[in-house]
Amino acid sequence: MKRKITLALAAILVLAVIGVVAAWPRAQHVPSRSPEDWAATPANIQRGAYLAHVGDCAACHTVRGGAEYAGGRAIETPFGRLYAPNITADRTHGLGNWSADDFWNALHNGRSRDGHLLYPAFPYPNYTRVTRADSDALYAYLRSVPPAAVPNRAHQLTFPYNQQVALMGWRLLYFRPEVYQPVPERGPVWNRGAYLVEGLGHCSACHSARDRFGGSAAGLEGGLIPMLGWYAPSLNSPREAGLAEWPVEHIAQLLRTGVAPRATVVGPMAEVVRASLQHLSDQDTIAMAMYLKALPPREAPAGAAPEPVPEVVLQQGKQIYADRCLDCHGADGRGLPPHYPPLAGNAALTVANPVNAIRIVLNGGFAPGTAGNPRPYGMVPYGPVLSDAEVAAVLTYARNSWGNRGEMVDPREVNRYRNVPLD
Repeated sequence: MKRKITLALAAILVLAVIGVVAAWPRAQHVPSRSPEDWAATPANIQRGAYLAHVGDCAACHTVRGGAEYAGGRAIETPFGRLYAPNITADRTHGLGNWSADDFWNALHNGRSRDGHLLYPAFPYPNYTRVTRADSDALYAYLRSVPPAAVPNRAHQLTFPYNQQVALMGWRLLYFRPEVYQPVPERGPVWNRGAYLVEGLGHCSACHSARDRFGGSAAGLEGGLIPMLGWYAPSLNSPREAGLAEWPVEHIAQLLRTGVAPRATVVGPMAEVVRASLQHLSDQDTIAMAMYLKALPPREAPAGAAPEPVPEVVLQQGKQIYADRCLDCHGADGRGLPPHYPPLAGNAALTVANPVNAIRIVLNGGFAPGTAGNPRPYGMVPYGPVLSDAEVAAVLTYARNSWGNRGEMVDPREVNRYRNVPLD
């Protein structure tokens, strides 16, 4: 009997292995059109530098105060801590000994030069869509970055997430290598925007919810950014970013400068605008804006109507607003855009998850300094002078004034984010 059970289990295991092998995402190889595509010419290096801005590569691969692209920045995840590697031209620690094919394999297939699987904190599920020509230009640029002899740090992941076999399982569930395929009926501008948003821009890395295994949901439907404690709003929901109702020019302005008539970026998005998006051409920001505006709207099922807010909370919040907020945001909540964003009709304020509003009141709100907004206005932090209950009250008041309708903010949630690091 035991022998039969053992044979049955062995057969099941063999079938499972066969199934995994059959379903395993095959590595794809697309050859360079010509060695001239990755040659160290001024044109290739300039183009690659631009693409590095699109991908915001320096943000992860540069530690504060360190050599550019020398790695070492810690990336906190629910599974442990990862460290971004050195991608300078250093031959020992960086890309100095990598070929253009090695680089393409990392970008497209998520494999390092020695064949080991890369963790998707390096967003190759997005970068896989990048064309070989763009990969080669990016390679040419990074090979021009002065070598920095900075050793790479070992990741600090808990078991079993530190095992390659676990990563194999993750890739089986969530990763398929694929170069972006244009949609002919959409036209060149929309396709350029889709290519940037879905590929090097890796917008879904933040603007999509993740499950317990770190898998990203399809689309750009918003989600809490793991470990950072900021909510990246849905880009296709009228109740959140509501970009379908924006003029294309305003979306492009927000991407390029960090401020627009309807919104100001803060938190992680401010870093993205400062380090990445402000360096894009007008044509590319317009293309991204057109693509984002045209996203098919997806409305989350309407929940229960918010419970009535106690009058005592609204009156407390109204008084705090008059004392602390009215001078900038106005009695009517319309603000003075782009310097002081409007609160009336502001979906970022009334979104179901109030974490961003809580953190802005506690720690201040600061738009990025950009070429298009070189002297940004900021909001002072009120965490040192307002209690948890007072922060909750003023936010509840703002979320339920001037036509806004939002749930009451719980003081316990304010306390949860009071001491969360800013980055």
